[in-house]
Amino acid sequence: MEEMVEKGSDEGEGRKNVRIVIPVLDESGLTAQISGHFGRAPYFAVIELNAKGTVVNQQTVPNVGEHFGGSGARSVGILQLKPNAVITYGMGPRGLSIFQNANVAVLRANANTVKAVIAAYHRDELVELTEGCHEARHR
Repeated sequence: MEEMVEKGSDEGEGRKNVRIVIPVLDESGLTAQISGHFGRAPYFAVIELNAKGTVVNQQTVPNVGEHFGGSGARSVGILQLKPNAVITYGMGPRGLSIFQNANVAVLRANANTVKAVIAAYHRDELVELTEGCHEARHR
């Protein structure tokens, strides 16, 4: 089922679909609450938008990174989903560096739900996250 997010003045012509990954607290799709920290989120919402800002695909994947009993940095696993952007409140310097080196935009969340940050993304209201959280601890 397609759902339209609020749209800015840009009609988006000539752009391809965009895949965005957002750390979330549960599996409730567009209404999911955003997690406070990328690597410690129990799940990730994977949202695909067409050029007009319409959600054309969405899924939720579990976090299987080192903070949740898996191995390795979750950011490396997320790259396999081929995101164009990650929207988060914060992430550690290692994760930020991995995404930056892969040319994936890392943007600071400005709202509490997936739907709200996707709308802000489409209106070009999100700013780039340029520094990793210094509180990040890795085992």
